Amino acid sequence: MNIAFIGGGNMAAALIAGLANKLTDGANIHVVDPNADALARLHQQYGVTTAPATDAAVSAADVIVLAVKPQSMREVAAQLLPFIDPARQPLLVSIAAGIRGADLSRWLGGYGAIVRCMPNTPALIGMGITGMVAMPGVSEAQTRAADDILRAVGETVWLDDEGKIDVVTAVSGSGPAYVFYFIEAMQQAAGEMGLSAEQGTQLALATFAGAAQLATRSSEPVSLLRERVTSKGGTTYAALTSMEASGVKAAIVTALKAAAARGKELGDELGAA
Repeated sequence: MNIAFIGGGNMAAALIAGLANKLTDGANIHVVDPNADALARLHQQYGVTTAPATDAAVSAADVIVLAVKPQSMREVAAQLLPFIDPARQPLLVSIAAGIRGADLSRWLGGYGAIVRCMPNTPALIGMGITGMVAMPGVSEAQTRAADDILRAVGETVWLDDEGKIDVVTAVSGSGPAYVFYFIEAMQQAAGEMGLSAEQGTQLALATFAGAAQLATRSSEPVSLLRERVTSKGGTTYAALTSMEASGVKAAIVTALKAAAARGKELGDELGAA
């Protein structure tokens, strides 16, 4: 499989790390990015070919991964259009937040073989999860190829409605930030109650990692796992009762809905005209 990346930033580098010399030879991966340092690093680490601008090598790709900032996508699409061979029908995989498949297709003259994805930052350590949706012009073989590529950095969840990508963005795309936010709060509380910064960090990180693994490996719902830690009148009960009184769960649900709404707004803004 020949794969071209338009953009060589962190998420592209994570995907390349999972793909090079595994799903395909590093020499079969071509990266386009104006950042010479990023290109040199990727070439040295994985043996990929590189270019500072879209070139003929992109035309030979079976899959073109669009890994650029959403605000740049329209310009990138205009630069890419002359290099897409309609006879070959390469698959386009977009990992740009907020860019709807219909808008990307319109910028590419009606091109339809597009898969839209929403990965998250744990992909950087091979533990990401990506929401994915295929546009009508994507073949079964191309769907499998897109799945193989994103599975190189974690799990995949396929959707039947592109509108749900905004929900995926709110839950898992932005989700790592919520986890980091909660860890920050645990660290702060630990410090205010007399532990050192190092001790608070160690306890908070190990607790999150262990609880997540326990939930992942258990066949039981997380609500039951929570109940098992919560003895009535005990310390956990006191903490959770305080959170409920402060409306923590309701605030989290509201926050995720706000993130999903902002995702829709971005799609409207970036796809306008």
